[in-house]
Amino acid sequence: MEILIISGLSGGGKSKAASFLEDAGFYIVDNMPAGMILKFAEFCAAGSSRYQRAALVYDVRTADTFDEFLEVLNTLRQRECDCRLLYLEADVETIIKRYKETRRIHPLQEVAGSLETAVNQEIALMAPVRAQADIVIDSTRYSTARLRGELLRLFSGGQQGGEMQVSLVSFGFKHGLPLEADLVFDVRFMPNPFYIDSLRGKTGLDQEVRDYVFSFRETEQFVEKLRDLLRFVLPLYREEGKTVLVAAIGCTGGHHRSVAVTHALSEYVRTLGYHVTENHRDMTRI
Repeated sequence: MEILIISGLSGGGKSKAASFLEDAGFYIVDNMPAGMILKFAEFCAAGSSRYQRAALVYDVRTADTFDEFLEVLNTLRQRECDCRLLYLEADVETIIKRYKETRRIHPLQEVAGSLETAVNQEIALMAPVRAQADIVIDSTRYSTARLRGELLRLFSGGQQGGEMQVSLVSFGFKHGLPLEADLVFDVRFMPNPFYIDSLRGKTGLDQEVRDYVFSFRETEQFVEKLRDLLRFVLPLYREEGKTVLVAAIGCTGGHHRSVAVTHALSEYVRTLGYHVTENHRDMTRI
């Protein structure tokens, strides 16, 4: 059983983290008092597989002191379960900005008097919890997409959902652009095997066609530049939290050039460690 406790500063990103971890397969419980965490853990251990990965949101709203919570955390870590504490924070200026944008009231603001004082008080109050964290994420400069990507990378449990999938699609321009494409590349400048009688009825998956397409210097140069581009941008897309990237390569009919280049790029992207799907949308169309 895996129990992840999500804590941190108000405005640090706990609610977003909970929703993203739900996508990764966690059962989410918000605003869980410390006194109920052990009972909930026992319930999960005796329950169905639905509760084998649980994430509990615990913050300043649920505590008078954090002594009880720290005792509960220590008890869970000694049991036969995987218990980790994730702590999310941001700098004071960013938290103030987030609260002004949402027009919400900080949980300590009524007593503190001002938002800035409330944020600084919470930083001091939560310091003992932060000190026990297994993972601390400073979300100050994180976009929503980047935070999602980081959480899925850390907590996907090795499932495919935590990694970006690269989908490479060949197509024919005469049949229209793939609507789902993030990147589109046009290879119609390459010599066309369609005008070679012995190659016309074959496709870019046939070795004879691939040999013809790649026998030209411009093809090799273009594909090498595409490899450089993909090697550069794929980690950036993944860092921003993109889960599926669709790159489409098009020629006139979608039978020869685009298929050969797509197949070559698929083999290359796999060597970079990504999960790759290869689809030739128009290869069998007339």
